[in-house]
Amino acid sequence: MSDTSSDGVLAQRRVRTLAALTVPAILIGVVSGLILFGLDEAAHLLQLLLWEDLPGAVGMDPESGWWIFGMLTLTGAAVGLIARYVPGHAGPDSAESELAESALPIGVVPSLAAAAVLGLAGGVSLGPENPIIAINAAVLTVLVGRLFPKVPGKLIVGMTIAGTVGALFGTPVAAALLFTGIVGSTAGAGALFDKLFLPLVAAGAGAVTMNLVGGTLLDITVPAAENVNGWDILAAMIIAPLAAAFGLLGIFAFRWAHRMFHRLQNPVLFTTLGGALLGLLGVIGGPLTLFKGAEESSKLLSTPGESFGTLLLLAVVKLCALVTAAAAGFRGGRIFPSVFIGVAFGLAAGALVPEVPVSVVVSAAVLGLVLAAARDGWLALFIAVVITGDVSVTALLCLAVLPAWLVVTNAPHMLADDDGGRGSAAPKT
Repeated sequence: MSDTSSDGVLAQRRVRTLAALTVPAILIGVVSGLILFGLDEAAHLLQLLLWEDLPGAVGMDPESGWWIFGMLTLTGAAVGLIARYVPGHAGPDSAESELAESALPIGVVPSLAAAAVLGLAGGVSLGPENPIIAINAAVLTVLVGRLFPKVPGKLIVGMTIAGTVGALFGTPVAAALLFTGIVGSTAGAGALFDKLFLPLVAAGAGAVTMNLVGGTLLDITVPAAENVNGWDILAAMIIAPLAAAFGLLGIFAFRWAHRMFHRLQNPVLFTTLGGALLGLLGVIGGPLTLFKGAEESSKLLSTPGESFGTLLLLAVVKLCALVTAAAAGFRGGRIFPSVFIGVAFGLAAGALVPEVPVSVVVSAAVLGLVLAAARDGWLALFIAVVITGDVSVTALLCLAVLPAWLVVTNAPHMLADDDGGRGSAAPKT
C-alpha cells in the first residue's frame, strides 16, 4: 500500500514539474523560431544584394561563370577571415561537431552568425541547421538561465534543439520523431511521452512562431501519385538504397577532403580554396546547384523534361559541393542540400522508369540521401513524406527505408573524426 501511495506522489510531482516547465519550454520555442527567422531573413537580404543589386549595378549577369566563381571565392575568403581573426572564430567547425550537447559561450554567437549568414547568402551548399541550433542554444542558455535559474542547462539545450527543429520544418512532428530515439534510450522514471512532453512543447511553439512570421524553410511540392502498385513499391525499395549508397560516396570523399583542406592549417587559406572550388562547381552545375537547395529543389521540380544525364550531373555536382563546403570549414548543415541531391537523383531515376510516379522516385531518393547524411530513419522518413505531401507513399517509404538503412548502418557519419559503427548516435545536421 505504501508503494502505491509513493508511486502516486511521484506521479503527481512529475505532472507538476512538467506543467511548471511548460512556460520556459514555450519561451524557448518562440525565441528559437524568432532567431531562425532573423538569421534566414538576414541571409536572404544579403543574397539579394550580392546576387541581384550588386551585379546589376556593375552591369554583370549574376548567372555568368565569372560572377559565380568570384562570389563564392570571396565568400570563402570572408568566412575564413572570420574564423581566423574575429573573436569566437565562428565556433567549432561543423565538420567536427554533432548536435549541440552543451551550449557555446555567448561570445561565440556573433562570429558564428556572421559566418553562417555569409555562407547562406554567398551560395555555399550548406543549410542553416547546425549553426542555428548552436546559436539558439548559446542565447537561450543565458536567457532562460537568468529567468528560470532552476532549469538545468542540459534540459535547456535539449528543448532548444527541439524548438529549433520544429521551427526549421514548420511542425513539431520532426522534433518528436528525432527525440523519440534519443529520450527513449535514456534511463529514468516516466513514460516515453513524459520525456517527450517538454521537447514537444518547445517544438510546437517554435513551429507556430516560424509559421506566423515566415513559414517553413522546406516548402517543396511534388505531384501526388494517382495510385501506387507493386512495381512502384519495388522501385522505391531499389531507388532508396541506391540513393543512400550515392550519398555514402560523398561521405567517404568528405573524410579525405577534410584532411586535405586542413593540411593548410590556416582557415583563411583552406576556406578560400574551398570557395574557389565551389565556384568552379557552380560554373559546371549552374545556379541550381548553389545555396542550401530548398528553393532550388522547387525550381528543379517545376522544370519538366530534363534528361537523365542533366539530372545526374546536377546530383553529382551538388554532392561534390556539399562535400567541399562541409570539408573546407564553412558553417552549416547537410539536410537541405541532401534534399536537393535526392530530388535530382530521384528525377534522374524517374527518367529511366517514367512509369513510376514522380512522388515515388523523388521521395525514395530523398529518403536515401537524408538517411546517409543524417543517419536517422525517422527524420529521413518525415522529410521524404513532407516534400511529397502524398500520404499514399507513406507505407511504401516505410518499406523502402529498410534496405536503405542496411546500406548506411555501419558506414561512417559525415564527421571528420568518425570511424563508423555509430548507428545509434544523434543525427548530424
